Amino acid sequence: MVPLRDQNPIKITPYVTYGLIALNIAIFLYEINLTPPELELFFRSYAVIPKALTASFRGIYVDTPIPPILTLFTAQFLHGGILHLGGNMLYLWIFGNNIEEALGHGRFLVFYLVCGALASFAQWFFSAYSEVPSLGASGAIAGIMGAYVLRFPQAEVLTLLPLFIIWTTIRIPAVFFLGFWFIQQAFYGFASLGTASSIGMESGGVAYWAHAGGFVFGAILGPLLGLLDQEEDTFNS
Repeated sequence: MVPLRDQNPIKITPYVTYGLIALNIAIFLYEINLTPPELELFFRSYAVIPKALTASFRGIYVDTPIPPILTLFTAQFLHGGILHLGGNMLYLWIFGNNIEEALGHGRFLVFYLVCGALASFAQWFFSAYSEVPSLGASGAIAGIMGAYVLRFPQAEVLTLLPLFIIWTTIRIPAVFFLGFWFIQQAFYGFASLGTASSIGMESGGVAYWAHAGGFVFGAILGPLLGLLDQEEDTFNS
């Protein structure tokens, strides 16, 4: 099930959303021009390494280009492959513009970065000693989705649905589409708790706790930043 486009009309130009998409793409283009050893070093320098973050919290010096705490932000702009990047940018394009309009450009940028950092922190909590780089915009985008379901619960998402050998599209209320997505991430997160390996954000596996955590943090942070201050718009079906 892949969302194609929501119905909500945009009254402002979502400069921040477009800028975030452009920046993510630009960094990915830089990544693909690195040799494998260079890319590994790049990820280990600017992605979240849970074990290094744990050490820094304990006051242990970690020899990295930037303090490990800052990787909670830099990791949001790194991606492990074209599908990883494409999926994240699709969801950012679909849901980000409406939340940017509701919050305003400045507050939306703060919201995005803080949700991404808190989502990475949620994943770190369950894999504090992993050495697998944790990276991707998924946590920040999950925060946008958590805010979206509060602000536009009755908006419909045009969804691509496979039916045997053919594809069709249906319109699903955002509250059901995103609610199902959150339950799925939380379920997979609980299921991953006893696995032998620690998983990172789309690098060593799927960071389900970052997704679920980002969704919850977005639903909490959005109203604190004024997401619900304005009367919700009414959209045609």
